[in-house]
Amino acid sequence: MKTLSTHLEEYLKLRHKLGFKLFLAGGLLHRFVRFAQEKQAAFITSKLALEWATQPADCSPEQWAERLGIVRRFAKFVSGMDPRTEVPPQELLPHRYRRTSPYLYTDEEVSRLLEVSRHLPDTMDLRAISNSTLFGLLAVTGMRVGEAIGLDRRDVDLHQGILTVRHGKFNKVRLLPLHSTTQKKLQEYETVREQLCPQPASPSFLLSERGTRLKYCTVLRWFVCASKKSGCGPPSIIGPRGFMIYGTCLPLKSFANGIGRISTSNPFCPH
Repeated sequence: MKTLSTHLEEYLKLRHKLGFKLFLAGGLLHRFVRFAQEKQAAFITSKLALEWATQPADCSPEQWAERLGIVRRFAKFVSGMDPRTEVPPQELLPHRYRRTSPYLYTDEEVSRLLEVSRHLPDTMDLRAISNSTLFGLLAVTGMRVGEAIGLDRRDVDLHQGILTVRHGKFNKVRLLPLHSTTQKKLQEYETVREQLCPQPASPSFLLSERGTRLKYCTVLRWFVCASKKSGCGPPSIIGPRGFMIYGTCLPLKSFANGIGRISTSNPFCPH
């Protein structure tokens, strides 16, 4: 019989080929397998899965149910090869996750948040410049965070005003046209980036202070910090989800601080 670690490698490889990122689920499943190894469990049982899912005492019932659901999907995969595997029933933790309604930022809030993020911690800090540029790009295009930080320099054609999104949902590729004001802002960022980091370690368009690609978790922390410091956003801020909605709902909206706007004159425009 294969070990749970081997099953997990095969499971993640298959799901990745199908287009699933599994950033959260992959990490949680690795923790579950380590937990099973500590318990000296060679196969998955409902009792083992439930014990692991409810292990964080400070989590909500919805989070417990989500953790159990991740193991359940993995157990279904393993059960086809290991008949000893028990697939935890849905009724064990019947709670359902309810997505929080996105907060829609006003023009003034977007401008204030970008201004604050541009000065954290210093005006000539590449992290601050990259994150404020990223947030502006999210505001005017409605791109997902992962799509924006996944852009390489070859994907940003500032002469034609076209972004090539290669890391979209289900790994689909699409072209995203930019308004001339957005092109100008990205050109300004490109100039400053070349001055501060002339020999980056990554092909990424948006760079960290070390010349590497921005990390999703770091971007979220930066956004939360800038939101709280600027007094923008809902009381409980988890990330720039509202910026995606902002750009999607208001494709022709230009901003007072000159961030730019998205063009709808191109047939490739997703809006």
